[in-house]
Amino acid sequence: MSESLYVISGGKPSSLLKEMTVSVSKYFEEVVEAGRESLPDLSNKKILFSVQLNQAGFCPEMDAVLFSLWDKGHKSLAGSSAIVLIHCDSELFTKTYCQNLIYHANMMGCSFMGRPFVEAAGNLYNLAVAQKTIKKPLMDVCFALCENLAKRFKSYSPRLIENPRICVLHSSNFETSNTLMLWNMVAEYLMPCIPKVLHIENGTVKDCIGCSYITCKHYGESQSCFYGGVMVEEVYPSILEADALIFLCPNYNDALSANISAVINRLTALFRKTKFYNKSVFGIIVSGNSGSDALGKQLISALNMNKTFRLPPYFSLCANANDPGAILKVPGIEECAKAFAENIKKEIKK
Repeated sequence: MSESLYVISGGKPSSLLKEMTVSVSKYFEEVVEAGRESLPDLSNKKILFSVQLNQAGFCPEMDAVLFSLWDKGHKSLAGSSAIVLIHCDSELFTKTYCQNLIYHANMMGCSFMGRPFVEAAGNLYNLAVAQKTIKKPLMDVCFALCENLAKRFKSYSPRLIENPRICVLHSSNFETSNTLMLWNMVAEYLMPCIPKVLHIENGTVKDCIGCSYITCKHYGESQSCFYGGVMVEEVYPSILEADALIFLCPNYNDALSANISAVINRLTALFRKTKFYNKSVFGIIVSGNSGSDALGKQLISALNMNKTFRLPPYFSLCANANDPGAILKVPGIEECAKAFAENIKKEIKK
């Protein structure tokens, strides 16, 4: 059976982006070009978003495509998976644009494998770290990454498990947290899956000290870290055995809480030895007024784009609730919690 790749281009592509796109599309038997004026049904497809940013970091053409898809409804990309190639002459903007694109596509039902993009920014110095491994000129590193992305994407298929193990991480107050109350609603519908819940208490996780690559890798080889403590004793083992992670994220000033951020930062030592392509990530985010999407994009950037966790469709459940217990009065919240739980099971359980 032939494999088709649907290429959605945005912006006038540079010669570099054209070559990057060819480096990926050549691995597929059929390539279908699509744009805003000729958008086919994009459900149950493999999609390549090819994005050329202008110097200010915008791509109105791709924004128009996303709006057209959004206008078709929240299932317009249901059952599909996608990757992203992006180029900008500036050294800025590529990551943030990817965050936004992936977040919106995910809300329309699209999944993303771990590290689903290649970015070419400015003079390609962003690829200097990869160059240490690939040991070629930066331009060749870029194309090597594109080809690796294509090979992974062609074989990408979500893994379903008979008895999936779920790890839930939070740092909230059990008595007053609207985020925990929402999680409790979700948990009721996750049976027969019984998640392992880890409470990251204040002061128990120090933030990353920024060890050198060699030092970090040394500790990672033994699934340890310079600081040790609860990360090594509880969090690392729980993540290694888990098939899915659920982060419970109250919105503090439109950013992840310090404890959750520290946990994510400290995953680097574990990541040196173990990649997370076969593990899915979900998020439950509660804001006092607005901004839940800001935290959703942070989770995507840190865990999917960086740490290689798979991003299932509809990965986040977001709600607004300010006063303690207000989440219980949000209209339709119980139905949302049930639907979120059912989606988790659908995405990880055989």
